[in-house]
Amino acid sequence: MADTPLQVVDGARLGEELRRILRPGELMRDRDGRLRRLPRFFYRVPKWEVALETPLTPNFEVWEFLNVDVRETDRLRSGWPRYLPCAVSMLAAFLELFRREVGTYVHLSANGGYRSPGHRLSTHASTHCWGTAANIYRVGDDWLDDEKTIAKYAKVARKLMAGVYVRPYGSGVGQADDHLHVDLGWTVVVPHGVPGERARREDELQPTEPDEVEADETETAGAGA
Repeated sequence: MADTPLQVVDGARLGEELRRILRPGELMRDRDGRLRRLPRFFYRVPKWEVALETPLTPNFEVWEFLNVDVRETDRLRSGWPRYLPCAVSMLAAFLELFRREVGTYVHLSANGGYRSPGHRLSTHASTHCWGTAANIYRVGDDWLDDEKTIAKYAKVARKLMAGVYVRPYGSGVGQADDHLHVDLGWTVVVPHGVPGERARREDELQPTEPDEVEADETETAGAGA
């Protein structure tokens, strides 16, 4: 949203600890062994109050995508600021469409939004690490914990956007039986006003402004996605 208080930061310029957790721009293998490149640009969320009060769409706030349990790293579970890949805006937009279609509240589970590559569940390149996957455990008064209910809302999701992925029902690897998993794939968003790519691996990162180099965990790369 144009008036969001969130800054966009270049993950490659964050401090060492955060780069180790977020792995901006690094490659990660999916369940089939294929390499996927992790996001480099993030929204910087300075504190919990901002996460609670900042909408990504009219009906979804930032906090819903940051809600994690003890399996997330200590730094991203209890420390601030925290970071969300910029593609989370696309996920929120899809969920907004979904909510309007079903005409009621849509609830995301803990760990059902963004998870960092350092999260204990991030054993492979899950789309949760891209900020493009959501686990929906309840829609209005409907708990998504049986095949019929999950199939009902999976049909809604598939109707709303070509290419959206919905996990099949089941308890096996890559399946879900107590929530609806929807995702937009390994989507990376590069906002306007951010540094460009390196032509070669050995080239230095382009600074946001001439002669400007950030020494620690921030700085602003743009105003929004």
